[in-house]
Amino acid sequence: MKIAILSGSIRKGRRSHKIAVELQNRFIRAGFGATDVIDLGETALPLLEDERFHLNSSPTPAMSDIHHRLNDADAIIFLSPEYHGSYTGTLKNAIDYFWSEFTKKPIGVVAVSAGKFGGINTSTLLQQLVLSLGAFPMPTKLLVPMVENAFNENDVVIDEPLSKSIDKFVSEFTWFADAIISKKTGRRQQR
Repeated sequence: MKIAILSGSIRKGRRSHKIAVELQNRFIRAGFGATDVIDLGETALPLLEDERFHLNSSPTPAMSDIHHRLNDADAIIFLSPEYHGSYTGTLKNAIDYFWSEFTKKPIGVVAVSAGKFGGINTSTLLQQLVLSLGAFPMPTKLLVPMVENAFNENDVVIDEPLSKSIDKFVSEFTWFADAIISKKTGRRQQR
């Protein structure tokens, strides 16, 4: 199973992206070596003003790169910090470029915040967005509260409840994704 994590965190000194890297490492440790973090902070897409990727006569290299990475993924995770009760405009802009890359795929949601609620508003809005894309939102979401206290100076998770939540999310996501993918293909996924 190929997993793509679409990370919508772009600010300088960002902490949310550390969660994307931690998830990637845990999926790899669980045997899912084909886990790809698509970092929107590193792969800039222009503001969508013209056409989506499939209708664009001259897509940028970044558009083509993200298209191929999302298209190749069997399952996807949307990750965003909570900005003003919602997900980032950068993530929404990236998602708006694509459509078929998401259709009928299992998609998990990860929301990150500096506050105690862990981005609950963001997670709810992202799950609604997943439905609108014609994809399957995983019911379990990963909420990361107080992200500034989650890692040490070496980017190791030091918040034990968060570490357990990440493990649970990885386990639930792989089960959910495998169930959807095996139904679509008629066979269980290989790690």
